[in-house]
Amino acid sequence: MSTRRYLISKILQALLTLAFVLAFNFFLFRGLGNPVELQSRGHGAMTAAAIKEENHVLGLDLPLPQQFLHYVTETVTGHMGFTLGGTAVTTEIGVRVWPTLLLIGTSTIASIILGVYIGIVQGWRRGSKFDKSMLGVTLVLYAMPEFWFGLLMIMLFSVTWNIFPSGGMQSAATDLHGLTLWLDIGKHLALPFFVLTVSYLAEYSIIMRSSLMEVLTEDFIATARAKGVREKLVRRRHAVPNALLPTMTITILSLGYVLGGAIVIEEIFSWPGLGRLTFDAIKNRDYALLQGLFLVFSAAVIVSNVVADLLYSYLDPRVRAA
Repeated sequence: MSTRRYLISKILQALLTLAFVLAFNFFLFRGLGNPVELQSRGHGAMTAAAIKEENHVLGLDLPLPQQFLHYVTETVTGHMGFTLGGTAVTTEIGVRVWPTLLLIGTSTIASIILGVYIGIVQGWRRGSKFDKSMLGVTLVLYAMPEFWFGLLMIMLFSVTWNIFPSGGMQSAATDLHGLTLWLDIGKHLALPFFVLTVSYLAEYSIIMRSSLMEVLTEDFIATARAKGVREKLVRRRHAVPNALLPTMTITILSLGYVLGGAIVIEEIFSWPGLGRLTFDAIKNRDYALLQGLFLVFSAAVIVSNVVADLLYSYLDPRVRAA
């Protein structure tokens, strides 16, 4: 019963948070002013009749409570309006999801695996030459701006050595298909993937090292060693599984941010993902698209929080008891 109650409470909290985000999303963009008038300022003057007609189409001439009801109804049914180009917001977002998952998803997973492994080795061999050298490297990587590192990689691998393309997801050639197409995408993916992986792994390495060092001071580790358990088994069966709990939470939350993309990196490398779409929407004052992106990103983070809470409670029953 306690598990069921914990599960229901977390799901209800997520739904309430999502409802708040939905309302906040509506009033935030309404607070900026009339979207039609704001858009018309940056895209040529519109006549009063055209503005009135557009307000009527978008339901902006209705009282605010009716606008909110219309917005909620449309959003729940999967209609988020239209971009300045006339494309449905859901369609525009859907097209950009795959490139973002390919770049941000793979680089996040790679950085998690490498960062956790490096953190385990550092924490287990605390004070060694490897630990000291990697601690310095990870601290530098953690503090290093991603855009600066990305520009350096472009200058080195694209401009100087001409090994990888400087941007885009694939070549302009239209006759690529099958394995040739995938190899071409992989060549374009290599540089931004490397930049993001190197930039992100420092966080996981530092957290894992700190967590493992803390676990190694616990009584159950001393007890296992006193029983004569081999060091490899102490590390594999006792130390690492317990040290992974905090890292697992950060990992799940990071996966929730995947849909948000990496705005700066996607813009630098001209990667056609959600991050670049967000940048373009801000630049073009496409408020309908921004509203849809904000909602999608928020929903992804909320879902990842619920998954992290439920998984953490499963791995550590003390959380449910509390």
